[in-house]
Amino acid sequence: LHVRSRRQRQMCIRDSIGTILFIPVFLLSFADPQLIENSGKAFVEWKLEKSTNAKIDSIKLPNESKFEKLLGNKVKEIRKKTEEKIQTLKQQLKNDAPSLIATQIAKLRNLDCECRKSWEKKARDSMKFELASLEVAKLKIVDFTQAKYMEIVEKLTFDVRIFVGANGVVFLFLMLASFLKPSAIKHLFLPSVLMFVSTVLCSYFYMFEQNWFYTIIYNNYTGFTYIGYLTFVFAVLCDIVFNKAKVTTEIINAFLQTIGHAASLVPC
Repeated sequence: LHVRSRRQRQMCIRDSIGTILFIPVFLLSFADPQLIENSGKAFVEWKLEKSTNAKIDSIKLPNESKFEKLLGNKVKEIRKKTEEKIQTLKQQLKNDAPSLIATQIAKLRNLDCECRKSWEKKARDSMKFELASLEVAKLKIVDFTQAKYMEIVEKLTFDVRIFVGANGVVFLFLMLASFLKPSAIKHLFLPSVLMFVSTVLCSYFYMFEQNWFYTIIYNNYTGFTYIGYLTFVFAVLCDIVFNKAKVTTEIINAFLQTIGHAASLVPC
């Protein structure tokens, strides 16, 4: 189909760049299983260290029972000493955790390591984390680290695929709409700008604030908000392609009236 105007060519180029940016990443994430894992290495390490420290902090004595309360001050004194010992051991574990984590990450980044295949069982086993001794606790941290690493990598990979796949589909549809509905070039300006702004922001975060970028994608609440944003853009595109942009025309005209602009659009 012939591109009829300079503005349409510019929009088509912009949409093509978005499609080229997201679709190949989505496909490459399946061709290279470690693509996202390698790209988000710093985020995965930060998330893993944070989760491990939180797990160590969760180690504590059970709440004082009614029977213990009846036994009086002697039991309270023993409990206090036990809690102090646990705090000392927890601090030792935190001091040792970085080297343990680094060792396990080095193993896990090898795709042939058996530890990558048995992480689900280790995840179940590591849910109950008791402090019997420092050495036993260290072994449990190893299992927890391996299980948590694989859990983070799998969730991050899944979330990034949804993110780039959804963006790629919207950009592809936007590009097709600019070809199929050349008369709707002014109406397509709205979804095109929305997608362009989101892509620029994502590119900035990825290049300069990579941990923030992956944190936003990994966070379910933020992720659902972004999906809602893409759903709105997709709905605008559907209105333009299948409903002659009747709703989009109303939105744009309402905005133009708000800013005191005399021009107005009509459905395409």
